[in-house]
Amino acid sequence: QVQLVESGGGSVQAGGSLRLSCAASGYTVSSYSSGCMAWFRQAPGKEREGVARLNTRDGTTFYIDSVKGRFAFSRDYAKNTLYLQMNSLKPEGTAMYYCAAGVRVPCSLRPDEYRYWGQGTQVTVSS
Repeated sequence: QVQLVESGGGSVQAGGSLRLSCAASGYTVSSYSSGCMAWFRQAPGKEREGVARLNTRDGTTFYIDSVKGRFAFSRDYAKNTLYLQMNSLKPEGTAMYYCAAGVRVPCSLRPDEYRYWGQGTQVTVSS
């Protein structure tokens, strides 16, 4: 049974930083497995939006333009945890952030291609 547990959200001022964590069980975040992991976000009244994705095998990443250069993935293999470092946060980044994992490659940012989802962690950025 796969379980993804996010943490690390909170309230920050614009320009601040947060590091989101996605602790996985039943799914390997390391390069020993082939799959995709991603972060999505959903603001009130808006559709879920893919923010960034990672190919777990080869480590290739993709970030949407609005976060490129400010957000970055990292992994802790010992903890089987995926991280998203978010710097220079902007008010438009306020949303519930979800970690997702799947086995279908190549990786995309289509929500329907991710089988496993966490419960979400709230990020609020004030101006």
